[in-house]
Amino acid sequence: MAYKTVNPFTNEVVKTYPDATSEQVENALQATHKLFKQWELEGPETRADQLHEIARLMREDSDHLAEVMVTDMGKLFREAKGEVELCAIIADYFADHGADLLKPTTIDTIATGTAKVLKHPTGVLMMVEPWNFPYYQIMRVFAPNFMVGNPMILKHASNTPGSAVAFENVVKQSSAPDASLINLFVNYDQVSDIIADPRVQGVALTGSERGGRSVATEAGKNLKKNTMELGGTDAFIVLDDTDIDTVSEIAWRARLYNAGQVCTSSKRFIVADNLYDQFVAKLKENFASVKPGDPMAANTTLAPMNTKRAKDKLQSQVDEAIASGATLVYGNEPIDLPGQFFQPTILTDIKPDNPAYSEEMFGPVAEVYKVHSDQEAIDLANDSQLGLGGIVFSGNPKRGEKVAAQIETGMVFVNNFMVSLPELPFGGVKESGYGREMSAIGINAFVNEQLIVTADAPDMSNLAGGLVATDPE
Repeated sequence: MAYKTVNPFTNEVVKTYPDATSEQVENALQATHKLFKQWELEGPETRADQLHEIARLMREDSDHLAEVMVTDMGKLFREAKGEVELCAIIADYFADHGADLLKPTTIDTIATGTAKVLKHPTGVLMMVEPWNFPYYQIMRVFAPNFMVGNPMILKHASNTPGSAVAFENVVKQSSAPDASLINLFVNYDQVSDIIADPRVQGVALTGSERGGRSVATEAGKNLKKNTMELGGTDAFIVLDDTDIDTVSEIAWRARLYNAGQVCTSSKRFIVADNLYDQFVAKLKENFASVKPGDPMAANTTLAPMNTKRAKDKLQSQVDEAIASGATLVYGNEPIDLPGQFFQPTILTDIKPDNPAYSEEMFGPVAEVYKVHSDQEAIDLANDSQLGLGGIVFSGNPKRGEKVAAQIETGMVFVNNFMVSLPELPFGGVKESGYGREMSAIGINAFVNEQLIVTADAPDMSNLAGGLVATDPE
């Protein structure tokens, strides 16, 4: 696997990185496992200051860290700066709350004595992370598991190696142990070997459905717990009582943020018939107003896509959708710049037999559907094998919440832009994956919840068979 940074704005090969050797893999396994055994003896509160320090270092070096991301995968510099700040927020949150979230819990029981659940680390984790949010995807797993006491080995995307190195360097610059997070430029066979190693006890992946199936197969074969955050065809539902001006201003941003390369990006706009024509017209107007250019420039509003391969795949999907009957309302024209730019595109009249109806388009393409009732909107939103996130807009928040509760996804935002914050659980259902990251739920993803029942003195009353075998008569 070739790990290299190719600037998607200039098409320049910036740097290539050597693949990890077998010796480097073994050294990483030894170092992380040794640290795990040390952390088993220490409480999470001993690591809080180190995690705060990592947050501080990220803020202090935010310009450089953001520029590394821009060079790696092309996102707008201001969006990259926001990602660095979000990482710092996540680190601070788990530094502040991790110890409390990991406190023992007591259980009311008829068993003799007291019962409680202790929360222990489980061991080294394998992280497989994608390119679209090069730091945030790491921090989402790193911060909670650092507090838990699970050291991590990272395999990042092959086109964002600079970001992987930069994140690892922040950890090394802090007072946290270097083995807290070790980045390796490994191939898929090496990933399988790492997962199979008995020192590794969990796998966290964010990525494509195909990658998820492959890694989950290896994890299942080796009985390793895993979490999967995969793709999404998120619905943006506009009910018939929505303020069209407000929703239109949010809709285009929800689709074009990060050049549309977001798992939770709104990809299917499902609009009530009385607002449909206005919505499409305003979406077209907003898409036409974006300015492609250097992602480092303050006046650029459309970034290039992350690679030529990604752009070519999206182009083929759009071409196939149109050939299969979709109406091209706007876009799908070349942009006269050297980078991997894709003109924002709007497609309508997409029928269930069109490949675009069920595929995820990972880029600046909006599909717009017309519906005639709330139930039709719900049914269309749920007619997907993916179920990650979603957005519902209504003039009546209670009505919007009622619709949201019927959407088969892991997350829905009502009258709001999709946001990711450390206190909110992140994850999906169906083929969008399983498990949750962040929040009080996510911090327990790779925790040994050990039951301890303690009696003041030995209880001999049920020695013959225990409570389960006691004759109820």
